[in-house]
Amino acid sequence: MWYLYLDESGDLGFDFVNKKPSKFFTITILAVSCHDANRQLIKAVKTTLRRKLNNSKHQKRMCQELKGTGTTMEVKRYFYQKVADIKFGIYSLTLNKKKVYERLSKNKPRVYNYIARKVLNKIPLEKNGGDRIELIIDKSMAKPEIEEFNSYIRRELESRLPLNVPVDIYHWLSHENYGLQAVDLFCWGIFQKYEKKNTEWYEIFKRKVRSDEQFL
Repeated sequence: MWYLYLDESGDLGFDFVNKKPSKFFTITILAVSCHDANRQLIKAVKTTLRRKLNNSKHQKRMCQELKGTGTTMEVKRYFYQKVADIKFGIYSLTLNKKKVYERLSKNKPRVYNYIARKVLNKIPLEKNGGDRIELIIDKSMAKPEIEEFNSYIRRELESRLPLNVPVDIYHWLSHENYGLQAVDLFCWGIFQKYEKKNTEWYEIFKRKVRSDEQFL
């Protein structure tokens, strides 16, 4: 079975004259191809939260999730130590927004879905021999966009897989899903490499990266 956790960093704003959107937009998928590895990944997130962010008896408020932004490098390093020996791969595509055609910049859902598909195409889903695909995405879309995304991505995945392999797509809030919190950390690191030329975190986890490309 494949567990695929999808997250994005940056934004899809294209008004560089009147506003200050990000220069790049990154979509990253953390791919886990077996149940045991997925269980270990989830345990690593829980352990990091408990030992590094919620370890004080005097805290008034518990931290519910790991995030790329706001999480210190010390905590990121600790988390990576917990997952370094777990079998998973990171697949990512970063869009150079200033090179997007003007007509496409007005159709943000189409841009998002297209990038997500290109990332999915890098994952060797056919080679695993798994009996199910579970794609979990950070819940950030309105209902019509969710339906459009699910239909488009399901059609693309099913065209690659045997008829007997089901494809399930779930949209979760990140604080409700530990796998999404893990991919958020990695996606932020890849985005920072392009947006800020900051590779400090990326250099730590880069051996887990199977695909990291810039588009346009």
